[in-house]
Amino acid sequence: MALVEQLAARHEIHVFAQQIDHQWPGVTYHTVSRPLTRPRWLNQLWYATATWWATRRGFDVVHSHENTWHGQVQTVHVLPVKYTLFQGRTGWQWAMRCLKVLTSPRLMTYLWLERARFSDPGRRRIVVTSNSLMTRMASTYPATAPVLRLVTPGVTLVGGVATPEQRIAARQGLHLPPAGNAILFVGNDYRKKGLETLIKALAQVSQDTWLAVVGDVAQIPEFRAQAKAAGVDARVFFLGPLTDVTEAYIAADCLVHPTLEDTFAMVVLEAMAHGLPVLVSSERYCGISGLLTHEVNALILENPQDSKTLAGALRRLFEASSLRQRLCQAAVAFASLHQWPAIALQQEALYFSLLPARR
Repeated sequence: MALVEQLAARHEIHVFAQQIDHQWPGVTYHTVSRPLTRPRWLNQLWYATATWWATRRGFDVVHSHENTWHGQVQTVHVLPVKYTLFQGRTGWQWAMRCLKVLTSPRLMTYLWLERARFSDPGRRRIVVTSNSLMTRMASTYPATAPVLRLVTPGVTLVGGVATPEQRIAARQGLHLPPAGNAILFVGNDYRKKGLETLIKALAQVSQDTWLAVVGDVAQIPEFRAQAKAAGVDARVFFLGPLTDVTEAYIAADCLVHPTLEDTFAMVVLEAMAHGLPVLVSSERYCGISGLLTHEVNALILENPQDSKTLAGALRRLFEASSLRQRLCQAAVAFASLHQWPAIALQQEALYFSLLPARR
């Protein structure tokens, strides 16, 4: 959506999607039919076929963010299916995984679409969102290595550090405590994003520290029970999904993202744009950490499942005002280098690089 908004003033943009909740001047939207919502793999195959048919002629460049076999520019946001299935497996484990694939139409379809997506790399540019994802892509599909390009996500606005008055007003608007050290966690998959570890760490820090959780409501009962078992249920506030997370960023004193798997982690960049110190998993687990420096513009967690170390980092952050101020300023500076207008120019350059070859 952000790229569309940036590029629409200079190019004729068409958007194809099954669900469209975005409108922008000068953009043409095409709703792709969805005869079946389940199973998802069959809908994915339908979507790939329908969009191929609709875009097979009349466009200079087709840019796909989905698992489809067409599109001169392919943006990869997640780990390849092949990597997830087979990485690190040898011998009988590899054989069993092959058997699982051969007996699963779903996995067969996803793997076939992915292989077709990354075939014929000579006529494509494949965009990845982090260096760690680039490394894994190159190891999984070696033929793509020459055409892999790094284009990170960006932010629209760098708001900077909130004033105390803004922070109190935001907390009141979200029905959060007006005082105390506020930790923010944002993520729909609480397990994968490390909320369990964060709850354990919360039990090891001062009583005036509390946690606000933004994300899917379905997992709240399970993690509310975990908070109660850890004795911190009175200090954990589940806000559910927010249409705009801005107020949550303003209300918080820091963002903690102890994720177990993230190819980039937009939430970290967004928090930094609001001047929040961030505690985030290392590059092994989180792509954006490859661009960050420990104690310069973030606190990097080598082991995101180590609650004791996380608690120590939180205590240090809240007790050392000089460290906190330094991280706030560095966060804003980092986010300022990753704004959508500059990102869109990188994307545009990829489009132009393909035109001479096609013509």
